[in-house]
Amino acid sequence: MPSKKGFTLIELVIVILVLGILVAIVIPKFVNMTADSRQAETNSVANALGAASHKNYALSRTGSSKAVTVSNCTDVANALPASYPLQAGYTITSASIATHASVTCTLTNPDGSTTATFTGMGT
Repeated sequence: MPSKKGFTLIELVIVILVLGILVAIVIPKFVNMTADSRQAETNSVANALGAASHKNYALSRTGSSKAVTVSNCTDVANALPASYPLQAGYTITSASIATHASVTCTLTNPDGSTTATFTGMGT
């Protein structure tokens, strides 16, 4: 009598069932990770803008020629280092900033799905 090789129908059904359960659990988590990564990226860019604004303010207070004039939230992007310009597509909500004052500015990522805030310092 020849020996039979292969999987039984029950074994195949169990494997398909386990794979279905894994897919049902993994796909929603992956989707959430995508949204979380977009928010983290936007937060990172906003933090860089805030740090650049504070550094620029300190430079202006010491009379450095390296300081740029910031009178609006959109001007803060000019304070970023040349090696780290604001990526195309990001938008900064326009808001006036008085000299030696600070304003909370809003950054929106290129696809408009996430926002983050940073502090703009007027010079």
